[in-house]
Amino acid sequence: MLNPKLRRPIVGLAVGILVGSGLAATPAAAAPIADPTALANTLDARLGARDAGSYIDASGKLVVNVTDAATAAEVKATGATPRFVARSGATLAAADDNLKANLKTPGTAFAVDPVTNQVVVSVDESITGAKLDAVKATVAKLGDAARIENVPGKISLRISGGDAIYAPSGGRCSLGFNVRNSAGTNYFLTAGHCTNISATWTNGSTTLGTRAGTSFPGNDYGIVRYTNTTITKTGGVGTSVDITSAATPAVGATVYRRGSTTGTRSGRVTALNSTVNYAEGSVSGLIRTTVCAEPGDSGGSLYSGTTAHGLTSGGSGNCTSGGVTYFQPVVEALSAYGVSVF
Repeated sequence: MLNPKLRRPIVGLAVGILVGSGLAATPAAAAPIADPTALANTLDARLGARDAGSYIDASGKLVVNVTDAATAAEVKATGATPRFVARSGATLAAADDNLKANLKTPGTAFAVDPVTNQVVVSVDESITGAKLDAVKATVAKLGDAARIENVPGKISLRISGGDAIYAPSGGRCSLGFNVRNSAGTNYFLTAGHCTNISATWTNGSTTLGTRAGTSFPGNDYGIVRYTNTTITKTGGVGTSVDITSAATPAVGATVYRRGSTTGTRSGRVTALNSTVNYAEGSVSGLIRTTVCAEPGDSGGSLYSGTTAHGLTSGGSGNCTSGGVTYFQPVVEALSAYGVSVF
């Protein structure tokens, strides 16, 4: 979260920045595959609108939602499990597009849930009375392609991290991942709602660098170029996790985040391409998870194993009663700025 002086609740984490639904019958399950997340990304790119989403089930198998026999056969041939569902990818995409155009209320978020084969619209505790009635009316127009769920607390941005970074104005966020370009210039990634508030960032006592790019709302990523040449820049998260690659996780995958307020926490990915309507603006394409986060955790790292996944954007709830946290996919930020993890 931001420092209280900025009056914005935000979450972000950091890496070791410095030194130191009616569904049809399901076919027989396929055997577990070596890397279900990688296969999920491959099939999503190959099948496009021919699938209706995918997820990793409790046994570790990749399940891909389909509506026709030909696509089912193609999925099965890869070792994944095809699952026949009532609503196609095109139907769910149309519902998602409708909500992007018609649902802008701060305190709401929505994404396709491949497990229930619906678009799930989340509403926080601020959505009551006439606001709630209006949201219900918008969702009702989509029939059974969408449903509403309540989430604890208020959906808000979150700033801070495993290793904290500070704006001279008093705002505090977290470094997400150290990165570099092909020329060897060092940068770090964090949330765009963090880099929006300041051009200069410190570790609390020493200047680290200056903003080289920022994107929020719409996206939620930013990049800072190191101007400090005396601080060691590690490529990992904390002191024990070495990050060597970046990818978007599959729904159902177990993921971890590191934050200065609540330490290292884990949870599951519940949706991709989520849209969140913050009070400060809407952001689309986010990873939705069950990982908790609290103020003082924003901009920081979402990862699993040695793979970078995302930058903390915002969410609702806390790490006592549980909550929902959204992450900006890191692959989008890496591509936008022409940098890579190391």
